Amino acid sequence: MMVNDSSFNSQAGDETGRSIPTHIAIIMDGNGRWAQARGLSRTEGHRAGVRALRRVVQACGELGVRYLTVYAFSTENWRRPVSEVSALMRLFVEAMESYLPELVERNVRIRYIGDLTRLTRPAQLAMQKAVAETAGNTGLTLTVALNYGGRAEIARAFRRLFDDLESGKITLAEVDDNTVSNYLDTAGIPDPDLVIRPAGEKRLSNFLLWQVAYSEFWFTDKYWPDFDRDDIAAAIADFGRRQRRFGGLGEE
Repeated sequence: MMVNDSSFNSQAGDETGRSIPTHIAIIMDGNGRWAQARGLSRTEGHRAGVRALRRVVQACGELGVRYLTVYAFSTENWRRPVSEVSALMRLFVEAMESYLPELVERNVRIRYIGDLTRLTRPAQLAMQKAVAETAGNTGLTLTVALNYGGRAEIARAFRRLFDDLESGKITLAEVDDNTVSNYLDTAGIPDPDLVIRPAGEKRLSNFLLWQVAYSEFWFTDKYWPDFDRDDIAAAIADFGRRQRRFGGLGEE
């Protein structure tokens, strides 16, 4: 079983002494509204969102962030028009084919979470290739949540946990919060220190419900396609000014 290396005090610091979050999670929101404001199709908004992700991945790697998890497609997004969903599936493949050499060059390791079985076959093959070709990379770990929902993830975790209880691999007495974490899709990744949501919304939308118990949150009205290094730097700077107590009293 993979051990979850999450830690309440996981953030590091840079050469100036500022606190750098080890793990940033982003709900990439606002692609459609960004496109609508410009008279463009929603597909062009999603395409611009991919460009924003490339900028943010580069910035996070340069700023010392070790893990970046992005919410790309939720279990609820299947309710969108078939034409938009189909365009998104094609965009996933296109993005991986064009972006993979850059990920390899930047020493980025990629992984995916969610129920990937419902995605198109070309999308699954593109993801498998990306995971295989970046498996040995030791820089930033980029986790992409596809057909992902926090509640569905927890249900999957408990099904696997119950199977192991029935088979005797673990005992009921061994089950605690760390045990549950090790059965989640994110096993082996520390919990997010900072969650960012653009586009003015202030809700989790079923994202990493277990993992964000003690995360800090940063919101902005800027749409995701406009996100860049300055925005990530601003979020990290704000994070560095906060005192994280984790239920305690913090520094007196």
